[in-house]
Amino acid sequence: MPKDMQSQSIPLTAGTARPAAADVIIVGGGIAGLVAALRLSPSWHVLLISKAGFGEGASSLWAQGGISAAIGTDDSPELHAADTLRAAAGTADPDIISIVTHSAPDCIESLREWGVAFDTEDDGSPALGREAAHSRNRILHIGGDSTGRGLMKTLCAAAQRQRTITIREYCAAEELIIRNDRAVGLYCRDLNSPEMPAQAVFAPAVILATGGIGGLFEVTTNPSECTGEGLGIAARAGALLADLEFVQFHPTAMNVGITPAPLATEALRGEGATLINDRGERFMIKVHENAELAPRDIVARAVWREIHAGRQVFLDCRAAIGPAFQNRFPTVYQLCRDAGIDPVTMPVPVAPAAHYHMGGIATDRNGRTSLDGLWACGEVASTGIHGANRLASNSLLEGAVFGAAAADDICRTLNNDNRSGKNAPANRATPAARFRRYDAKISALTLARLRQLMSANVGVVRRQEDLLATLHELDGLMAQIDDKSAMAANMLLAARLITEAALQRCESRGGHFREDYPGPNPAMRQRSFMRGDDAFAKQPPQIMA
Repeated sequence: MPKDMQSQSIPLTAGTARPAAADVIIVGGGIAGLVAALRLSPSWHVLLISKAGFGEGASSLWAQGGISAAIGTDDSPELHAADTLRAAAGTADPDIISIVTHSAPDCIESLREWGVAFDTEDDGSPALGREAAHSRNRILHIGGDSTGRGLMKTLCAAAQRQRTITIREYCAAEELIIRNDRAVGLYCRDLNSPEMPAQAVFAPAVILATGGIGGLFEVTTNPSECTGEGLGIAARAGALLADLEFVQFHPTAMNVGITPAPLATEALRGEGATLINDRGERFMIKVHENAELAPRDIVARAVWREIHAGRQVFLDCRAAIGPAFQNRFPTVYQLCRDAGIDPVTMPVPVAPAAHYHMGGIATDRNGRTSLDGLWACGEVASTGIHGANRLASNSLLEGAVFGAAAADDICRTLNNDNRSGKNAPANRATPAARFRRYDAKISALTLARLRQLMSANVGVVRRQEDLLATLHELDGLMAQIDDKSAMAANMLLAARLITEAALQRCESRGGHFREDYPGPNPAMRQRSFMRGDDAFAKQPPQIMA
């Protein structure tokens, strides 16, 4: 837990009195899960499960760029929507985009009511920045480049003040409990005592807010806890999934040999920083009319091509930011200094890294999944707002908007008869946990090989033969798991489904680039959907070249 966040959480340990039920279970403690918990807390008892310490392990904490909202005098939700749709490469849902962009100003006000203090200008007006593919200054920040940390510190403190929110740290969700085609709870394991059996916890409503899949790749900007397990849990229960092939690779992760890779925020390029190679060439000018402020997928592929041509790539902030760097971007400045780089006088080495998953568990405008009793929000969900390519700083916004939407929908759905898990099945009717053991060694070995595979074959540039080889090896790894590790099994399932979706989309669009199909196919200008319960078992499709 960050030193400036004091925990009042309740660890799940042997011998601790533990309720067998709650009104709502939320898995994940990033912005989406916290907003949902706070919206629910006045009326319902919420059990919030965190795989790491409370306030840790969420990508929200690491967000540097900011949160977008059309609150400037020259801006509007319609302009925000147009920018979002333009970046999405043709597959986003315009209705969902409109809902989110019109909800954004109220979302910002709600965050302020919980105590969030955004940066302001000298006259007290909001300080609004611009990032790639935005046509207006609409990015709100906290502490310059510490937006995620500022949000998390405030929301965690607000959650700790609510007596109706119970927090369980170091607790891993492993499997949904399904009864009569409805999610009624889940099995979770105390990571402080992993040798103990997984515990069944029941609730009439379950929210998955487990974050993204960056940890499935060898180079990522995500916390190590973001390994796609929520996606695997939902897939194993048969939930509908969407847009899994669309993975966003951030073009400017710091290439300094640190895992996870520190992020050089896009706001640096918004302030005029440029990308150069080791010849001193500003190569983005030849790639796109917006140069360094082109959509992220275009910039990431351009950086990838330079590196694969044997050249190093650097983010040069010397002229645009220079001596002001430490005050304006203190987080990145310290990351650079920790790596032995002075960004005031030296260009920063960068490389693409897995950063954000546009795909996930398919949800509607209320965060409902295809499985009764299950909601999803944040990066683990696929709402349709991002399409094939997420617009910068829309992720925190999406998490907050749909965390609130899911909570409001649950409030409308539940009634007093549902309180405290009264629909929980009797012990004799509870299905046995699929994963009886927890093998940390096999999880670590599996993750190491899995990350190598995904980065090599399902990364910035993809090919059919590499995707087919990856599916074959993932099947072999899964066969070795048996019941030894829910963590490894859920990661492997998530990785396999992403790979299969990438194989099925025989075109290049947004964050998905196929070297063997380098152009877009108008017939595939649509979202993709699949189910995890049968997709994992079937043979890989035969793709005709």
